Amino acid sequence: MTSELTTELVWQELEKQLFAVLGMVTAGNEARTVGIVYVVHQRRLYITSQESAWKVRHIAQNPCVSLTVPIHKRIPVMPWIKIPAATITFSGTADILKPADLPADLLQKLFRGMAVDADQLAATRVIAVTPAGDFITYGVGVSLMTMRDTAKARGRVAV
Repeated sequence: MTSELTTELVWQELEKQLFAVLGMVTAGNEARTVGIVYVVHQRRLYITSQESAWKVRHIAQNPCVSLTVPIHKRIPVMPWIKIPAATITFSGTADILKPADLPADLLQKLFRGMAVDADQLAATRVIAVTPAGDFITYGVGVSLMTMRDTAKARGRVAV
């Protein structure tokens, strides 16, 4: 594990990214994942979705989720060389919220400046994920050369 990894470093990296893979469990106890776009606000991750979406239904039945955030890596002068993505993975609890229950500044971040009418807003739900336990990382806070040694590239810090 890397000694350079801190909780604050992980949160800073989460705030820089916008894509993650959300893992959940269906009512029939089947694992499902979906790619999502998120924003960080007060140490929670927020995701918009249609009220009718299957991820909203699954989370409403079982709020235990996991998220994996891939972090693209490349060598600036040699972009053709493939480098594995760094990752941040964690589990947490998700809440389904109505947009009206959120502060205006968070809604603006979530919709990224897009115009949203009242009908669209009424059909939208926001999934708020509160991380729990530890962040488990690979390649966060280490150099590309260090990523070659998996024992040194792995990390774990409290949420």
